[in-house]
Amino acid sequence: MKARSLLVLLCCLLLAGCASQRRMAEVRNFAAESAKLSAYADLSQRFRDTYQRELPYLPPAAEQRERDTDRQRQQMYPDLLAIERTVVLYLRTLGQLAGAEQFSAAQPLQQLSGQIQAWPDSGLNPQHVQAYARLATAIARFAGGQRQQQAVWEMLRDGYQPLQDSLAAMAAVLRLYGKHHENEQRMVLGMLEMEIPFAAAPQERLLAALAKAHQQEKAREYRLVGLRQTQAAQQIEALRQQHTALYQQLGAAAAPPPAAAALPLSALSR
Repeated sequence: MKARSLLVLLCCLLLAGCASQRRMAEVRNFAAESAKLSAYADLSQRFRDTYQRELPYLPPAAEQRERDTDRQRQQMYPDLLAIERTVVLYLRTLGQLAGAEQFSAAQPLQQLSGQIQAWPDSGLNPQHVQAYARLATAIARFAGGQRQQQAVWEMLRDGYQPLQDSLAAMAAVLRLYGKHHENEQRMVLGMLEMEIPFAAAPQERLLAALAKAHQQEKAREYRLVGLRQTQAAQQIEALRQQHTALYQQLGAAAAPPPAAAALPLSALSR
């Protein structure tokens, strides 16, 4: 009966270890999503450099106002970027904590015999057999990445609301970028739309052709940036939802191990 109880315990813990490994893989996959946040950093830099792009198209009356706005952008930029860097660092740290290289005794456990017997001639007595069972139980109880899973859960728990709030902040900042992008697009393309007809004289044909090509290039640039802003916002929202699902999943898995894993030692001696 003792050997059977030990086998049941080892099987339960090995299964739990496999489930834990799958959950850790899910955490690593989630953490790898940090690579998709690079668009936010690129768009932040574009926001910072707005004045330099707008300058050739600004009417003189607007230059001073835009210089003042530019100073504010330059001051905001480090803080706006720091949000993304902190989120990325958190996700990378979480991924490392859930790393596949973390120690797990699941494989060595498979090599343990379910039972041994006493061999008096060799000095292996019943007390030693009981010691084997107890040691195997101790190994099994902490196998399968249980401590690793608990550490990952604690990091998810402590960082859940801060990460949700940081992602919400990034989404809000992207909306700000979108408004500035639309204003710049209207101003630049509107200016080109008004100025190009004045270059339609025969002696200005080359200038008009270059201006129209530039207009098309700018229109394409703004379209692509707009698409990237939309995609970045969608990725942040997807990350937020994935984070919530992972938090709920690991929260349920962080409950105490099944009864078989906590089998009292007295059960092994029956």
